[in-house]
Amino acid sequence: MEQGQISVQSENIFPIIKKFLYTDHEIFLRELISNAVDATQKLKTLSRRGEYKGSTDQLQIRVEIDKEAGTLTISDDGLGMTREEVKKYLNQLALSSANEFLEKYKDEGSGIIGHFGLGFYSAFMVAKKVEVVTQSWQEGAEAVRWTCEGDPAYTLEEASRDSVGTDVILHVTDEEKDFLEESTIASLLDKYCKFLSVPIQFGMKEVPVVKEGEEAEEADEEPEMQEVPNIVNNTDPLWKKVPQDLKDEDYLDFYDELYPFSDQPLFWIHLNIDYPFNLTGILYFPKIHNQLEVQKNKIQLYSNQVYVTDEVKEIVPEFLTLLHGVIDSPDIPLNVSRSALQSDRNVKKITGYISRKVAEKLKEVFKEDRKEFENKWEDIGVFIKYGMVSEDKFYDRIKDIALLKNTENEYFTIEEYFDKVKENQTDKNDVKVAIYTFNTEAQDSYVRAAKSYGYDVLLMDQVLDNHFIQALEYKWDQVRFVRVDSDTVDKLVDKGEEKEVALSENEEKKVKELFTSVLSIDDNNLDIRALPSDVDPVQIVKPEFMRRMEEMQQLQSGQLPGLDLGMYQVVVNGNHPLIAKKLVNMRSEEKMNNFTKYLYNLALLNQNMLRGEKLTEFVKQSLEYATH
Repeated sequence: MEQGQISVQSENIFPIIKKFLYTDHEIFLRELISNAVDATQKLKTLSRRGEYKGSTDQLQIRVEIDKEAGTLTISDDGLGMTREEVKKYLNQLALSSANEFLEKYKDEGSGIIGHFGLGFYSAFMVAKKVEVVTQSWQEGAEAVRWTCEGDPAYTLEEASRDSVGTDVILHVTDEEKDFLEESTIASLLDKYCKFLSVPIQFGMKEVPVVKEGEEAEEADEEPEMQEVPNIVNNTDPLWKKVPQDLKDEDYLDFYDELYPFSDQPLFWIHLNIDYPFNLTGILYFPKIHNQLEVQKNKIQLYSNQVYVTDEVKEIVPEFLTLLHGVIDSPDIPLNVSRSALQSDRNVKKITGYISRKVAEKLKEVFKEDRKEFENKWEDIGVFIKYGMVSEDKFYDRIKDIALLKNTENEYFTIEEYFDKVKENQTDKNDVKVAIYTFNTEAQDSYVRAAKSYGYDVLLMDQVLDNHFIQALEYKWDQVRFVRVDSDTVDKLVDKGEEKEVALSENEEKKVKELFTSVLSIDDNNLDIRALPSDVDPVQIVKPEFMRRMEEMQQLQSGQLPGLDLGMYQVVVNGNHPLIAKKLVNMRSEEKMNNFTKYLYNLALLNQNMLRGEKLTEFVKQSLEYATH
């Protein structure tokens, strides 16, 4: 038996410590199985080169739990290690065999995962003792057993193993006994190893016996069962296949495999690039339902089919995190800090590439079937607007297909829409004005008033529309958006035309005094205007700039936008018969005051600002008017 001390090379270990920081102990399983995959892939490479003469047809990895012994074992049929290799690779931290192998077989070693050599030692996060029993592929090599109890001391002795490969046996600590539970390991294998390139067996499972040439058994008969190895991973995931060989059903089935019980995606992009970086993957456009649910953390990041994370905001732009799917790239380091990812040149290239491919796919869908694109707008509109307000390059790529929808359920590109309204909705300053509502039902009277002027009204009811509107105003020359209730209908598109009020100077003064005294309205917030006689007698409006500012503040604080906060303006229609003929001619002061309150409450009700006790009083007053 040989005894010795593990050599910790400080010049190697400190850079590794900076790059490797395992916050979750569960990551050890990914690291050890990744090592097993590496060993298997290396043996296949040697076999292809004719250096290894044995069979590589049935190579696999096995994960076994022995609760009685308190051990978790990861076994592989890979190339194994000689005694000297064990001393070299296990006893010198941060000296990675993968780097050496990659250099020697750089033309064929692209499937090798490890690059640093520290992953093996993650085993000591959960194990009080680790044994490695290994048999090298090299002719004449003897099997050896390496044992270490988490300190620099180790033992290395002869052992026996039936075939080439390596067993890593973890004697799990009392604090980490959960890793001896089948459900825990099954969950981790599904999370980290679901698509690894070498079959992974975890126990056995029962399946029905299929007998050739026999008719299917009756539904009420119990099928004959047999035990077979339980292979937990898909070694040939869809994103590694050639897109031309795949059908829509393949993509939908794979989506169901990734996100069981989810709505079907709208469409998808198959990524496949090998220069100037390597990247494969499939990105799906989910049904967002006009929300930023945001089902974020739904893109899974892999490196050579090894699961890395589902927090990909350092890899893809923020707005792309609304997508679902898989990105796989060996050019993204497995374990680096977020700040390092953000500054990594390959990562920046990947980010730009994905953003461009997404824009190209959207434009392709638009051009191939615009009607279908319009049908999907409720779901993809949120995503597209998010991208346009957050990334200038994406805005430039997508601006020609972004849609605006009016209250007649008609869709227009931005350019089409401003061409449509320029004749009737251009103000005195030659600015084209887009009028919009956030809710056609809640703002029905305002929408009707705008339409009576021949105006077109947009429906802007998506969660990001406030930001989207401002982005368009900034990017487009001489355009402005106003909500239907931001002013009276005659001022929504100010053409500089002035009309006379049907009130005399004394009547106008009387109306103003009534509203300011009875309703305690500040004189600066009251305006008497010459509106069409069929426009409401009293209206509540809120200037566009003021409402936007308030809504921004509410969104930042997590509140929902409201109508009854901050400054608003009361506009009296001096040409309405209820003002010009009825109110000013009332003789009873009490009736005049009550009628003023009634008209004002009507305006509040129209803006959904009349609630509680005031609403109750209004209903009571309305009933009294109805009975007289």
